[in-house]
Formats: sequence, structure tokens, C-alpha cells
Amino acid sequence: MSHDKVEKWIRPEIRALSAYHVPEPGEMIKLDAMENPYHWPEDMVNEWFDVLKNVELNRYPDPSAKKLTEQLRKAMAVPEGADIILGNGSDELIQMIALALSGNRAGKECSMLSVDPGFVMYRMIATFAAMDYVGVPLNEDFSLNETAVLNAIELHQPAVVFIAYPNNPTGNLFDEYSIKRIVETAPGVVIVDEAYHAFADNSFMPLVNDYDNLLVMRTVSKMGLAGLRLGLLAGNPKWLHEFDKVRLPYNINILTQASAEFAMRHVAVLEQQTQQICTDREILFNQLKQIEGLHVFPSKANFILVRVAEGQADIIFNKLKELGVLIKNLNSAGGLLKDCLRITVGTPEENQKFMQAFKKTLS
Repeated sequence: MSHDKVEKWIRPEIRALSAYHVPEPGEMIKLDAMENPYHWPEDMVNEWFDVLKNVELNRYPDPSAKKLTEQLRKAMAVPEGADIILGNGSDELIQMIALALSGNRAGKECSMLSVDPGFVMYRMIATFAAMDYVGVPLNEDFSLNETAVLNAIELHQPAVVFIAYPNNPTGNLFDEYSIKRIVETAPGVVIVDEAYHAFADNSFMPLVNDYDNLLVMRTVSKMGLAGLRLGLLAGNPKWLHEFDKVRLPYNINILTQASAEFAMRHVAVLEQQTQQICTDREILFNQLKQIEGLHVFPSKANFILVRVAEGQADIIFNKLKELGVLIKNLNSAGGLLKDCLRITVGTPEENQKFMQAFKKTLS
């Protein structure tokens, strides 16, 4: 097929995108992707293997993942009366929502609204689904600009609003009252994305029955199950009934269902690991705060955002790679993220090695 045909038929906004790139870590300490750094205890792994032995790979999985859904309902404390649908990671749920809401209304493309900086996949998936995307800038300290968001809602009348709570990549929790105001003002559905709920003190899950347009999204990735690719959307059954229509059949594979069911029966192990990460986050935060000239932002997630001296982010990032430590360089995003680096909280040993390497890059 000629290049001319590609240009003719591939939408220009898709050709303008860059594919989502995940760097190969090799043997480096991997502190770039907000993963839980801990493995399961050996006896738990052996018990899991016994479960997998009985999985019938020759059969399609349960299309509605009933057993897993009930396990997740308990583990995630989903209120009675709220419904649940599952996705192949939160990304698929975002895509399902966008596909169901996209299209032309009264001569205008439907829009998706979120904050900037925020989770990059909101903007990307809006583009995939041919939705207009509106990113409302945060304040200088990364707090939510309630007035600006409400004004943008009034102007653009978005079909869907995504609010990450805590926010990625900044790590902070937005003001709870402001989010309630957004839910009350939005003409469409509001998704509170709680991917990092395990590390935060607050959740909107108990409120899903209080608003007919509030849904809460979760993932098991940050709990230590990133390899399973499993997300959950909870809330008003009427919304979920419609979103479920664009879900591909058998989207939660049989190995994910069996493994996640097993993990939810051992959720205490995951919660213990989460508590360890929260403890280590505070230790790492305090160590970083002691470095002169470094702006360290408070975090309720499993990562910490820092702003280094002007023009130094790329240099520090590359020096850390040379020293065997991979973090996330956000400098190229520009705007409020200029000169910013994001560090995932690892094991105590990994955090110590990062701090040693980080200090070397500053000397």
C-alpha cells in the first residue's frame, strides 16, 4: 500500500499523534511507571499456581466475569444499588465511555473535559473517539481552579468530565467540595478516576448513589496487579448499561479473571504492601525536601513529583539512567510540568539507591 493511501484514509488527527511509548528498563531500577515493587510471598504464589492449573484455556471466559465482579464489589466497597462493569485496564473503560458519548449533537462534536496537567490518556482517547478535548489549567501549585473548570463546563457543555483523584502526574487530591460542585454543574457524566485510591485518604465511592451522573473508576494495577490489566467502573446502572454496549465480548480474559479472584481473596497481603509504600513515600518525601533548590510536591499517590533547577531536568534524568535508575521525565510536556521529574516509590532499598544516585547528579 502506498504512502499516499495511508495519508488519504488515516484521519489526520491520528497521523499527528505519537504512539504511547514505554521505555525498556533493562537492568535499571524501575521507578517510572507507578508500579507496586513487591512480589507475593512464595506460599501465595504456589497457591496461585494451583488455581491456574485448573483454568480451562480452551474455553472462553465468563463474558460478565460474575465471580470476579462480586469479589471486587466487596474489596472496593461498592455501595448497594450501584452497578459495576470491568475493563481491560482503566484505559479500555475510558475508551468505552468516549465511544458511547462521542458524535455530533446539534451540529457540534461532543467534548471531553479534564484538567491540565492530567492523565495523558484522556486527551489521547478523546482524539481516538473524535471528541473535542478541553484541558483546564490547574493553579500554579497544581490545585484545582474551580472557577475556571465551572466556566469551561458552562462554555463547552462536555458530555463527560474526568477528574483524577489523586491526580496523575501531580499526586495531589483536589478539594472535595470543588469536585462536588463540578458533579452538580456538569450537564453530562463525571468520572472520578481513583487509580491511586489505595494510597489516598479519601474516596468518592461512598457518594455514587448520591448523584445520578457520578461514576467512580478504579484499577487493581497500583495495588500490585499491573500485569493483569483490570479496571472497574461503578455507579448509576443506567449509565453503565449504555457503556456496556460498546464493551468488546470477553474483554476480561480467563487468566485475569482467575488471578484477580485469587488476589481479592488475599487482599490483606496487597493492603500490607500498600501501607509499606505509603510509609516509604513519606520517608522519601522528607529526604527530598532536605535537598536545597528542589521543589517537592505533596503526594497522596505512590509517586512524588519534583521540580528541579531550570534546564536541569533532562540532564538529571539522563545521568540517573547512566547510574542505573529510571524515573519519569515530564519536562517535555512543558507548561506547569517544565523542569519536573516524577519518582515512583520503590522498595526501601530502591529508594535509597535512587537517593544516592540523585544526589550524585546534583553534585
